Amino acid sequence: MLHNIGTRLKERRTAAGMSLREMAREADVSPSFLSQIENGKSQPSVATLFSFARILGFKIDELFEDENAALAGGDVPHMQVGDGDEKDPARFWSNSAYTNRISLIHPSHRAQVGVAHGVHWERLAATPETSCNFMKLVYEPGSTSTDSGETVVHDGYEYGYILSGTFEVTIGSEVFVLSAGESIGFDCSIPHVFRNIGEVPVEGIWFIHGTHNGTPHRSR
Repeated sequence: MLHNIGTRLKERRTAAGMSLREMAREADVSPSFLSQIENGKSQPSVATLFSFARILGFKIDELFEDENAALAGGDVPHMQVGDGDEKDPARFWSNSAYTNRISLIHPSHRAQVGVAHGVHWERLAATPETSCNFMKLVYEPGSTSTDSGETVVHDGYEYGYILSGTFEVTIGSEVFVLSAGESIGFDCSIPHVFRNIGEVPVEGIWFIHGTHNGTPHRSR
């Protein structure tokens, strides 16, 4: 299920009482571009999305929240296992006895967020712990996490494992080129940027562990 970032950003902005021009000015983007994002005609880069999160005071993982999920209400969807892959997984959801402590997600039910430059995030597990994100990342050839080489800075740590492709990870002044089977972990307070420098999509498993008080922002 692909979530509409623009709709959720507009809801957040409206709830915060910010005009479109105020939001655009704070995020250092044009009002027309922000309007296109909110109307689903454009997608923000990862860095710009983090900037929106900082301004509006929400966590990135909130973009993955499914309207049908009941994390906030206390019930986490649970899929019964062992009925066979040939059956429709949508028919085998039930409430878990371990409310808010187990998250089992079938591939067809994973929340996805697409951002600019051919970057896609896919949530692998839901949790009431708002400082954690467990995701699958997909970067199309030539895609990058930022606009014009801007870097991202936020609290916490990131850990990644590359499934396929060639991934360039710049952390501070150091550049690392990762291939399938390689992994990396780093302090997110160091300015960083990701790029797919290969000819095939990069797929990776990513875990971001932040802090409750930290919100991501672009490095100037």
